[in-house]
Amino acid sequence: MILDERSEFCDATTLNAGAAGTYLLGNVINLNKTGLDLGQGDPLWLVIQISTTAASAGSATATFKLASDAQAAIATDGTATIHLVSDTLAVANLTAGTVVLMAPLPRSTYERYLGLLQVTGTAAFTAGKINAFLTTDPNGWKAYANA
Repeated sequence: MILDERSEFCDATTLNAGAAGTYLLGNVINLNKTGLDLGQGDPLWLVIQISTTAASAGSATATFKLASDAQAAIATDGTATIHLVSDTLAVANLTAGTVVLMAPLPRSTYERYLGLLQVTGTAAFTAGKINAFLTTDPNGWKAYANA
């Protein structure tokens, strides 16, 4: 499978280390306008994978949300449109290689900007990195060690 850099939200991107809250993570994709058929009739999939094991001084949890908004700085206050939500995972389950979410994008009206939100619960993260991207072929994707 070939990945397009323009369809990547995160490429070994560090988890936000802020206290419990919601944060915009990685890159935002500019769809240029609303109402587009993402994938042009073919389903697009969101894949989120842990590339470096997460750590926390407390018992952090993480949930990831695919969101769209009219502005590039996608709102973290609950006003962005949410399209997909991962399970809430404890820091102990965020180990390197874990696929957090692999799901098809729903048929929806997407706002102009598409991005990934990290919702941190309980305590801050002190380490951890993720990969997140859109693909047409999730079954052909496999994570390999860097180098």
